[in-house]
Amino acid sequence: MFTPSSNFVEGVDFAFELIFGISLFFLVGITSVMIYFTVKYSRKKHPNAVQIPNNNALEITWTAIPLVIVLIMFYYGYMAFLPMRTPPKDAMIVKTIGRMWAWDFEYANGKHAQELIVPINKPTKLEMTSKDVIHGMFIPAFRLKEDVIPGTQTFIWFIPKDTGSYELFCSAYCGLAHSSMATKVKVLSQTDFDTWLAKEPEVKIGASEGLEVIKRNACTTCHSLDGSRLVGPSFKKLFDTKRIVITNEKEKEVTANEEYINTSILNPNADIVKTYNKGIMQSYDGTLSKNDIKNIIEYLKSIK
Repeated sequence: MFTPSSNFVEGVDFAFELIFGISLFFLVGITSVMIYFTVKYSRKKHPNAVQIPNNNALEITWTAIPLVIVLIMFYYGYMAFLPMRTPPKDAMIVKTIGRMWAWDFEYANGKHAQELIVPINKPTKLEMTSKDVIHGMFIPAFRLKEDVIPGTQTFIWFIPKDTGSYELFCSAYCGLAHSSMATKVKVLSQTDFDTWLAKEPEVKIGASEGLEVIKRNACTTCHSLDGSRLVGPSFKKLFDTKRIVITNEKEKEVTANEEYINTSILNPNADIVKTYNKGIMQSYDGTLSKNDIKNIIEYLKSIK
């Protein structure tokens, strides 16, 4: 038996199938009538044109019927849409940030995750904003899509109906690595979710942990690990090297030490490496912890 993945699946699917069915019916019907008239009233059979008088009943009929059909489609579409804009007051709030090119989910206890972890059969509301450009929160299995806009807050909400893992994409073209801005929605039992939420992350300092932080935050979409040029400077042989940066529109030479890397993560537009563009990278202050930054530095030290 089919189990809908969220509380919106059945309403959205019915509206889609209704509109699709009506559209298909008229596509086939109108095309068939056009072909029939083309053959029946061809110039070869009727060389002399004939003026057909007005038929008020026919005019009213083919105006009224489409009007009724459109209103029916609007009704079922609106009935599927309206619940999406009325979240329950007891919904679990997850603060969601979109950035080029990754998602960050923050829970009420301050825990962060790059995957959306939610409990089954509990309303969940994502309060969303963007750090840079317009992104699109798109969870196909839940039949949900909403713009994520810088400088303002949008939202979606849902009730997961089945445990499992579901795709989550960015539906708005947001730049070079748009296609890699994908993650998962993981629906757990309430017990498993409570265990996950309460579990403190194990704090480790080291190069391997730093690489995990880099991958988890999609840093490699802008910074290569092999020396090739991307949106930002490569991480290869970065640490403790000299580089020319633009600071307050003036050039200066700096050393890529721990202080420089820390500043570049928390205030990335303070010193822009020459030949690269300002304003692309946004601050990771509040997204990366001090231990995360330490791990990144340890990893950069290891790939000199």
